[in-house]
Amino acid sequence: MTVPADHAAYAEAVQLAVDAAAAYYADGTSTLDDDAYDRLVRGIAAYEDDHPGEVLPDSPTGKVAGGAVVGDVPHLVPMLSLDNVFGPEQLAEWAASVERRIGRPVTEWSVEPKLDGLAIAARYRRGRLVQLITRGDGTAGEDVSHAIGTIVGLPARLTDPVTVELRGEVMMTAAQFEQACAKRQAHDGTTFANPRSAAAGTLRAQDRPYVCELTFFGYAALPTPDDTTELATRLRELPHSQVMEWVAGQGVQTTAVTAVAGIVAHTVEEVQERVGQIAAARPELPFGIDGIVVKCDLAADQADAGFSSRAPRWATAYKLPATEKITKLLAVEWNTGRTGIIAPRAVLEPVELDGSIVTYATLHNAADIARRGLMLGDSVVVYKAGDVIPRVEAPVVHLRTGDETPIAIPDVCPSCGDAIDASQERWRCVRGRACRAIASIQYAAGRDQLDIETLADTRIQQLLDAGLITDFADLFFLTREQILGLERMGEVSTDKLLAALEQAKTRPLSRVFCALGVRGTGRSMSRRIARHFASMDAIRAADAEAIQQVDGIGPEKSPVIVAELAELAPLIDKLVQAGVNMTEPGVTAATEEEPSQALPLSGMSVVVTGAMSGKLESLSRNEMNELIERAGGKASSSVSAKTSLLVAGEKAGSKRAKAESLGVRIVSPEEFAELVAGV
Repeated sequence: MTVPADHAAYAEAVQLAVDAAAAYYADGTSTLDDDAYDRLVRGIAAYEDDHPGEVLPDSPTGKVAGGAVVGDVPHLVPMLSLDNVFGPEQLAEWAASVERRIGRPVTEWSVEPKLDGLAIAARYRRGRLVQLITRGDGTAGEDVSHAIGTIVGLPARLTDPVTVELRGEVMMTAAQFEQACAKRQAHDGTTFANPRSAAAGTLRAQDRPYVCELTFFGYAALPTPDDTTELATRLRELPHSQVMEWVAGQGVQTTAVTAVAGIVAHTVEEVQERVGQIAAARPELPFGIDGIVVKCDLAADQADAGFSSRAPRWATAYKLPATEKITKLLAVEWNTGRTGIIAPRAVLEPVELDGSIVTYATLHNAADIARRGLMLGDSVVVYKAGDVIPRVEAPVVHLRTGDETPIAIPDVCPSCGDAIDASQERWRCVRGRACRAIASIQYAAGRDQLDIETLADTRIQQLLDAGLITDFADLFFLTREQILGLERMGEVSTDKLLAALEQAKTRPLSRVFCALGVRGTGRSMSRRIARHFASMDAIRAADAEAIQQVDGIGPEKSPVIVAELAELAPLIDKLVQAGVNMTEPGVTAATEEEPSQALPLSGMSVVVTGAMSGKLESLSRNEMNELIERAGGKASSSVSAKTSLLVAGEKAGSKRAKAESLGVRIVSPEEFAELVAGV
């Protein structure tokens, strides 16, 4: 956060926060993303703490929704916001403050995901849904009952004919967001900025010619204040966790059906462990979360802790780092890859995203740019796919100034200037791999493929310029005289290169296949294909249906692989003619492999991190992955709830911490070497 330097800067910050909150709670649009708004308000609060006599009446601190929303339907019970904590230390301090306030230890904490949507109150009368109300300013909200019937997880009738108010979060799942963007694109050529703004706009929209589906997750059940029935008494006295069981029993969706279901923890340490587990599962969820809600589970603890003017003192939101930010699209670069694919890349105004500075982001193809309606100069939402690859999600249309310009789409290959094959969404140079021959050869000769030592990039270019090679198969037909004839190639270096080429011929099929650079495959997939088919002849004879039997290859990818192999037939024939190995050691056929249950890592997902030591010290990461798969396991690059084993070397870092929070088994390189000994 940045604390305003003086009163003028403070007043400017307050106005910015008020304007951003007004837009955010009106239709989901804002000049600031969530992280920037949080930091702005924390800076305002810090200034006010130091200058209590200068607090402006419009300040967003201490107000529900930053004071930006006024509703016209009174809430039966105030619908308040939550205070935030931003790390384990603040969480522990907050928990201690709750225990001091109630005068006893809290033995039951509820821990649930904080869904990234909009809070609403759903009123049921005798079991029938009759009214939907937004949170508004906490005391009154907006009637959005027109949305009844469009929200998954919020039934028109409950299981029992009861009168009750259910509170929860309305949001869009990833699939619903894609569908909503497609409908809006077809209607007016624009897309939504992100799922939250799409949900906010959709909840309030009454005159759209298209309908977008929303999703509801319940998080509370309240009887009316004057209700003295047995049910009302139970809902007031039951622990929160049991109230949520009752809500689910009424046919209402709760997080119990997700991978991040709410739990009851008995210590702050258990709370923190669950926080880590939910945070680790975040990238794989089909909906957005921006934190974890921690609250006293027992009704007596909640009653004794009480409320402040804007939030319950018995609950807080543990905020997670932002996984999406708003920044500027400065330029689009078009590059031709080693297979001839022409791909655009976004050049961004640098922005910090989930702990790293992002300057570039992936754009899929020209059609994707058109679908998203992107323009140069746009403010765009950037996110990390799978916590790794930055991608551009959509333009923030309401922030356009009129100075934005169309993105120039190339009409010739940006690498060689030849024509473009635009028959498919992923454009390709008509010269295919020949366009970037040097890139294809560099890749094939790399350590994780054929590992041709002494073959430097400058030497590859020299061979291409001399007309001695056109692809990497030609390397195996080079003569000693041809190499000696090159500038700065003496007898010793020539003999070393020839020896390296002879050694490269003996590589296993998995590496040879990987060297081909078949689109839709990589090192891991090449190993799976090689172990499944055992020989290149079997791979080439396979049709799309047979290729699809390989783990991880679906009906969309298999025809592409078959077509690629047909295109690469002349190259493969040359490799066979040169005497390059075309079989996978230790495997004779897919049905004749050693039974997987006999292998030490059978059925296990294994992640390797940090520097290896002992017997594994000399292995590259790819060689480690090869070892894992020979031992029956599946190599993965990221730790998740599905990870079975983490091999943690020196300086393991965040992956080790994540594995510890998830309870994943962790072994040292030495222990792992013993585990797979003999493989």
